[in-house]
Amino acid sequence: MKARLEAIEKVIAQGPYEASWESLSAYRPPEWYRDAKFGIFIHWGVYSVPAYDCEWYPRNMYMQGSKAYEHHIATYGPHKDFGYKDFVPLFKAEKFDPAAWADLFVRAGAKYVVPVAEHHDGFQMYKSDISHWNAYEMGPKRDVLGELGAACRERGLTVGASSHRVEHWFFMGHGREFDSDIHEPLVRGDLYWPAMPEGDFHDLYSEPFPSEEYLADWLCRTCEIIDNYRPRILYFDWWIEHSAVKPWLKKLAAYYYNRAAEWGVEVLINYKHDAFLFGCAVPDVERGQFAELKPYVWQTDTAVALNSWCYTEGNQYRAAPELVQDFVDIVSKNGCLLLNIGPRSDGTIPKEDADILTRIGDWLQVNGEAIYKTRPWRRFGEGPTQIVEGQFADGIQKNFTHEDFRFTTGGGALYVIAMKASPDGKYCIHSLGEQDASKQANFHGIIRSVTALDGGAAVPFTRDENGLYLEHESDSDMPVAFKLIID
Repeated sequence: MKARLEAIEKVIAQGPYEASWESLSAYRPPEWYRDAKFGIFIHWGVYSVPAYDCEWYPRNMYMQGSKAYEHHIATYGPHKDFGYKDFVPLFKAEKFDPAAWADLFVRAGAKYVVPVAEHHDGFQMYKSDISHWNAYEMGPKRDVLGELGAACRERGLTVGASSHRVEHWFFMGHGREFDSDIHEPLVRGDLYWPAMPEGDFHDLYSEPFPSEEYLADWLCRTCEIIDNYRPRILYFDWWIEHSAVKPWLKKLAAYYYNRAAEWGVEVLINYKHDAFLFGCAVPDVERGQFAELKPYVWQTDTAVALNSWCYTEGNQYRAAPELVQDFVDIVSKNGCLLLNIGPRSDGTIPKEDADILTRIGDWLQVNGEAIYKTRPWRRFGEGPTQIVEGQFADGIQKNFTHEDFRFTTGGGALYVIAMKASPDGKYCIHSLGEQDASKQANFHGIIRSVTALDGGAAVPFTRDENGLYLEHESDSDMPVAFKLIID
């Protein structure tokens, strides 16, 4: 590890970024990311074998009294005889076809892909020199991250990687509380190491603090992904916000940004809460969104299923129209959407996941010009439906109506997207009302034409001081987009 850390310090020292918030504040998110808008997140790993509970099964199966604990004993026997490591040989991925996955992502209209390189369980989905517990040496015996990345790049998709490694500090710790297969000696490089006691993982100062040895290992693992796979996006889950991790985050960001400068590419880091100083990376809202337009680019990560990020039997799926409505709302507020799917352990993508992606792709094929490469208008939208802001709000039913509109701009046009088709084909956009007798108006521009993107037909319109009136019939259950040419 010493040689790896010295190499990391050398890259940081050569600049242009130093491991300080002051230096990292010079970072600017790339335009390609602001243009892309839509990415695919993939939670796939050993936890897909039991396909029960959620991707936290490796933790929960060791929590005495939990449903996952009881399920594990009933299905696989006592933990001392069959632990999480015993799922690894069952993770065969025998039907994994990276080209087919990439084709589906293109069909969905996605522009970037972020596979989970390592989740909290500590099993790496890529070839690694740091631990033998990786998909190249065990389980599938394939470099999943490398193969999928190559297939996606061949199809013009930008490829990132997600690391959830830092939470492994405590993730397997409950296995030490009873007679299980998690016991001493545990050494660096083992699947279960370090299996420390779990504190309050929303406490920035929770104890026991991650050790310097563990955080150095985390840094080396993350830099290995950067060097070997050159991800254009590096996504982190929440626990990097812990106070002990902060100095290491600065090192990681400086290393990543310096490598990108060396390679002549533009990259970004996604983070949650306030793990990074604002302006040093791109903030992410998990399973939620902002209520108002933001002057900075941001991202929502959410999943096609409400109950799990990985494949589990009996997943509760979200409706495609609801996901598209959220997507439109996010884009109108200067955000991007990273939408997660969960493949089965054999490498097949469930029909429900694929159908949702296909429906989103169908909508984007028709309406994509109102999404890709667009920027926010001076207001994000209007309408009666209120957005509940914050994390974990995507399960709250929004009930958008045909009176809810979102705005985007791009290519010399203003796009107005009705979140739902009007039952009588009539729409009124109050934000685009004309000047009244008092010489006041929401919008002073001259509207030359209005076109419906679903068919390209000219849309009759009139204006008065109360709004812009459109007439266009649609029987779609998806949002309806209009293109306005304005002088």
